[in-house]
Formats: sequence, structure tokens, C-alpha cells
Amino acid sequence: MSDESKAYEGTVVLLGPQPRDYTDLRDAVDELDVDGPIALITAAWQENESDDGVLREFLDRPVVNLALHERSEKVAVKEHDFVAAWGLRQKHLRRLQEFYRRRLDSIDDAHRAIAVRHVSSEMIEEQLKITVAQLRHLDGVHLERCRRARIEFAEEWPIDSVDSLMEQRREVAEQLDDCAAMIISGGHVVALLNRLRLFDVFSSWGQRPIVAWSAGAMVLTERIVLFHDSPPFGKNLAQLLDVGFGFCPDLVALPDLSERVHLDEKAGIGRFVQRMAPANCLGLDPGSKIVCRGGEMVEATDIARLTESGEVHRGWQP
Repeated sequence: MSDESKAYEGTVVLLGPQPRDYTDLRDAVDELDVDGPIALITAAWQENESDDGVLREFLDRPVVNLALHERSEKVAVKEHDFVAAWGLRQKHLRRLQEFYRRRLDSIDDAHRAIAVRHVSSEMIEEQLKITVAQLRHLDGVHLERCRRARIEFAEEWPIDSVDSLMEQRREVAEQLDDCAAMIISGGHVVALLNRLRLFDVFSSWGQRPIVAWSAGAMVLTERIVLFHDSPPFGKNLAQLLDVGFGFCPDLVALPDLSERVHLDEKAGIGRFVQRMAPANCLGLDPGSKIVCRGGEMVEATDIARLTESGEVHRGWQP
């Protein structure tokens, strides 16, 4: 489990990208038979956080938008020293990500050079295992460095010393007290993760149900993996961003799999799955759904599971 994982016995529903009418989301909420208002987190939309009218219309039930992005802006206005320190921390984390990515590139370059050599398949297989071991080690070191950066910041800046942040946290907790379920949107995963942590959203949530899609689904797993086989720049090499909240353990969530991954490149898929083992690498396309209860997967709909052989098994069931 991640360093910030919490024992979660409630129901978590992970969805793929949502259609314009939020059909999958509405159906998932209906199946939960929620009796009461729904807490909505759209911080991943950043400055468009409040543009939730269409979502509210199709849900057709009381919704309370926690406005976490807006709240962070309010804190920034009042807490200049804290925000400056936070900015330095974020810069440090970006540098860690950059250096980690450069080391990943070096390992990948070596693997590609070795893979085209005219040697026995047994030797190539042995070298693949070495590559995977190197990637797994580097992934683990990176996550530990990110964890240490957060711990050191928390020690330097105790939250109870930041008055306006504590005030916003209390308001969020009061709003959550009245809600029966939570919805977390997709969007910018870093913005979402930072604000969920900043406002300590899950500390008093208990075991009430959570429905999340795309980036929202990613942050609820143990490890947040950034991936794209046709990125706008750089290599198509997956990288770990950070640990998540660990509500759905033993799985790697891959939203919009069919659009982001070249599913015919078996060698790359196989290496990725071995790197993420023993977690299940599961694609969440439109229409996909995973239900976790008590930390266990109990249901999967239209899920694609990637395998160590590079195959993609559609319709996989836990």
C-alpha cells in the first residue's frame, strides 16, 4: 500500500472517460442507491472547476461542488509565505520527475540497443529481465524520493500553522458531513492529486461510496502511472508520477487505453506489465467499470487486462 493509503472498506467505482451526457456516471451512481447529496470534486478541471452544469443536469440529484481549486486560490491570496514554499516544493518535485525520466530513457536506450543484437532468444530474455529489474528499482526510488519531499515539507510547514488553509479544510469537512457519496472527475491529474492532499479530503470521509473517472480513478490506486504511446514530445515511455491513495490496491488504472496505447506492440506491453507486477494493468475505455469493495475487486465491465506476454484480454473478470 502507499504511504498515505487508508483502510477503506467502502465501495469505489472506477470509470473510463465519460460521454457528454455522463451516462456511465449516472448509471454507476444509480446502482449505488445513494440517499443524499453528492460531493463533487472537479479540481482536475482547474479554472473550469465550476462548469458542472451539464453534469448536474444529467445526474438529476443534489450536488455539492467542493470547489477545491477555488479554495486553493483563496489560500494563495492570504498565505504568501506558505504558497511560496509550496511552489518551491512543486519545483523540486518537477525536477525529481525530470531526472527520473532521464534515467528511464537511458535504461530504455540500452534495452533497445541490446534487443536488436543477433544473439540467442535466451540471452535476449535474460537481458529483458535485467531491464525490467532496473526499471522497477528506479520506479521505487523515485516514489520514495517523492514521499520524502512531502514529509519534509509537512515537517517544515505544519498545516495547523496555516490559518486560512485550516479554515478551508474545516469548511470542506462540514460540506462532506452532509454528503452520501463522492464523485471525482477526470482532467489534470497533478492538479487533482495536489488539492485532494492539500484539503485532506478523505480523512473524515469514512466508508461512504466514491465514483471516479479517468484522472479521478488514477489517484485512487496505489501508483499513478503516466503513459501515452504517441506523446506530443519525448519517448513513449511510461513513468510513475507518485503514489495514490490506495483505495483500490493491486491495480494500475490506464484510462482511455485504446486511444493512448498501441495495442499491437506486444513487446512493449509485456515489458510494462512485468514492470508493474504483481498489480493488474487494466484499461478503462469509455463504458468500462471496475467496482472495488473492501479493497477487493468484485466487478469488472468492459475491462481490458494487459498481460506479461503482451496480449490484451478484453472482457477480463477478477
